[in-house]
Amino acid sequence: MTTEPAGAGIRVAVADDQAVVRMGLRALIEREPDLECVGEAADGVQALKLLKETRPDVLLLDIRMPGMDGVETLRAIAGDPELSGVRVVVVTTFAVDEYVFAALQAGASGFLLKDSAPDELVSAVRVVAAGEALLSPAITRKVIGMFGRHAGAAPVAGIERLTPRERELVAWVATGRSNEEIAAELTISRDTVRTHVSRAMVKLHARDRAQLVVFAMRAGLAPPT
Repeated sequence: MTTEPAGAGIRVAVADDQAVVRMGLRALIEREPDLECVGEAADGVQALKLLKETRPDVLLLDIRMPGMDGVETLRAIAGDPELSGVRVVVVTTFAVDEYVFAALQAGASGFLLKDSAPDELVSAVRVVAAGEALLSPAITRKVIGMFGRHAGAAPVAGIERLTPRERELVAWVATGRSNEEIAAELTISRDTVRTHVSRAMVKLHARDRAQLVVFAMRAGLAPPT
């Protein structure tokens, strides 16, 4: 595990068991003036230690690592109040449904494949650091498919407090669309979408839009067809 002193900009940590991958991710981060790599870890145990020492804004996390894997690491982060400010983007070679489902359930804010374009990865860091979710349409379809194979809806605390409009917009969020795209679909303003989605997140105690997607699917809020 390696760490760097604190600095300005978006602070990013990297956790991957392959040194060459860590080196590549660090290089991408450090070429951006507003991003800073604060450290690297080779497994989940090292990653948790690194997070506690550096408190980054974003963690780029591999899903398959020896010992404590990415999903276990995500669960540990989600269960530690001291790490509540860390947003996690899962970066992996595996796009199978089980990994997507497990990572989002465990608290990931985004999901990218390792063969994504460099600009996509850098953009992902900025999007997630701003509190948004990074869910491509393909990833969203996988999540919807996984929930579709689970019969029945499950209780979600606070779902009964949502207004009909909030329920509708949460269902739209579950399609992976942005506020701008939802506004265009419904012919309403972006601010209206943002207001209703923000209120829904507060009522459901959703950490970010990725968790809102999980709650929507768990509660059986059907996305528009």
